[in-house]
Amino acid sequence: MTNNILTIALSKGRIFDETLPLLASANITPLENPETSRKLIIPTNHDNIRVIIVRASDVPVYVRYGAADFGIAGKDVLIEHGDNGLYHPLDLKIAKCRMMVAVRKGFDYASVSQAGSRLRIATKYPNIARDHFSQKGVHVDIIKLYGSMELAPLVELSDAIVDLVSTGNTLKANNLEAVEHICDISSQLIINKASLKLKHLQIQPIITNFTNAVEKNSQQ
Repeated sequence: MTNNILTIALSKGRIFDETLPLLASANITPLENPETSRKLIIPTNHDNIRVIIVRASDVPVYVRYGAADFGIAGKDVLIEHGDNGLYHPLDLKIAKCRMMVAVRKGFDYASVSQAGSRLRIATKYPNIARDHFSQKGVHVDIIKLYGSMELAPLVELSDAIVDLVSTGNTLKANNLEAVEHICDISSQLIINKASLKLKHLQIQPIITNFTNAVEKNSQQ
């Protein structure tokens, strides 16, 4: 953790894009676009604030071990990998989606997901999936995948998938349907606990500005 530099961990894509207005509320502007730049460390309009670009699932790791002072992480990542050692004071209410169970259209999910039954579940969220079905009394064989989740039921690799659903268009395009809601997901502000103490004067105004921006957006 660099004493004089405030480091923000972000991931590319939707979270980065929806974080930009929040950063702007704190007068922080990244000087390069991570979608077009090959740089992993991006300077901002402040000499003492920088953004590092990491995989979404790695944001809590960088923050937990102090390589970043704070970051933006999806609730799905925090549930799946744990939030030990992290302070997360604010739901930013961005990058909203739902964690869902989905199956092939016409698949009789209701009858095969009764307590005592057994299902094959393809997912990149094995802990979330296992916990969800455990609460229902359903035994599951977890098949860990890293992408193209929708393919698994179509080629009978799995009975169902557990994945994030935003618009549902990808499911529809692949003849799948969401059949069970697990939880709502949005992005969270996470902060390294040591940084919060050592860099409180730098971080607290950002938390305040983020909070005000979120409240303003929710009232619109």
